[in-house]
Amino acid sequence: MTLRVAVVGSGPAGSSAAETLAKAGIETYLIERKLDNAKPCGGAIPLCMVSEFDLPPEIIDRQVRKMKMISPSNVEVDIGSTLKEDEYIGMCRREVLDGFLRDRASKLGAMLINGTVHTLDLPSNSTDPYTIHYADHSDGNLEGTAKTLQVDLVIGADGANSRVAKAIDAGDYNYAIAFQERIRLPEDKMRYYEDRAEMYVGTDVSPDFYAWVFPKYDHVAVGTGTMKVNKAIIKDLQAGIRARAARKLEGGTIIKVEAHPIPEHPRPRRVVGRVALVGDAAGYVTKSSGEGIYFAAKSGRMCAETIVEFSRQGQRIPSEDDLKVYLKRWDKKYGTTYKVLDLLQTVFYRSDAAREAFVEMCADRDVQKLTFDSYLYKTVVPANPIVQLKITAKTIGSLLRGHALAP
Repeated sequence: MTLRVAVVGSGPAGSSAAETLAKAGIETYLIERKLDNAKPCGGAIPLCMVSEFDLPPEIIDRQVRKMKMISPSNVEVDIGSTLKEDEYIGMCRREVLDGFLRDRASKLGAMLINGTVHTLDLPSNSTDPYTIHYADHSDGNLEGTAKTLQVDLVIGADGANSRVAKAIDAGDYNYAIAFQERIRLPEDKMRYYEDRAEMYVGTDVSPDFYAWVFPKYDHVAVGTGTMKVNKAIIKDLQAGIRARAARKLEGGTIIKVEAHPIPEHPRPRRVVGRVALVGDAAGYVTKSSGEGIYFAAKSGRMCAETIVEFSRQGQRIPSEDDLKVYLKRWDKKYGTTYKVLDLLQTVFYRSDAAREAFVEMCADRDVQKLTFDSYLYKTVVPANPIVQLKITAKTIGSLLRGHALAP
């Protein structure tokens, strides 16, 4: 037999899964509703992703080496001095990154289908195929032609509103809304953002997250996120970041407005039968930083590697227990990272006093180094015990000075 796998969604999670499967010679279908999709997203990627996923230089719009953290009272802290010469945070446009990863998977043998998945028929036993009902848009028709596809395994990489997750009753999760404007700036203003990104905190820009100004190829992305899913609130928060950054954005022209849901924690069930969820569909966005691109791509690859391993390169159909090995490996590798960032968000985003303390803490070189190393290389870096003790003391000191420990 030859194993057949459908990957629904071709963002970083889906394309990375499809690439790994196709490389192993497994019959792979990559289904994408919108081939020119540009997800609203800060677009920051860690250094380790560039090397791990062989991203060419042209995918990276900007190499950011300077970050500004700006507190509710507009205290500015510059971070980035601990970065080595060859270290940076990559800034990319999602339509460029996603297009590159999708095309690469396709060139390696994944069969790309421009289609919208509507429903998934579940088999009554462990060997019969899954039937995917989808609308094929390959002729350019928005409504599409009704078609079906039968496969042995399904990977749901179709984002926060995943239809695959719904089909397997994966359970709900809370989600935040990201809202972003792309703004083209005059040359002198753009020069300031050449290799600099800014993060703003305060209830005026987000009650439970942060707002950002991130540089892209020829514009900046200005946005915010919140779990308070309400159009009026989002508009007020976006007005808040526009007001805080007004002087630096003077003379800018809005070229695009985007909004999208972002999961706040993993779904209750991420593997059901022979269906596995990855990326946003699984809920792999970190608290505190709101980062999801690397974790999406990594989850897609780890899920596909598990399928390749347990199918013996496509010679047998993996079981639910086999697929759950991917979850065990994922949780072992990244579970602590998610817990730490969840705790940070709970402590530092609870009030403006706590946010002031957070920004004050960011001025410390030990804190900066630990933070950047953790972000760039995706490990909860074990600082030596003395440094760890110093950081803990500074954290408590900052919180006490800002009266942020009051209930």
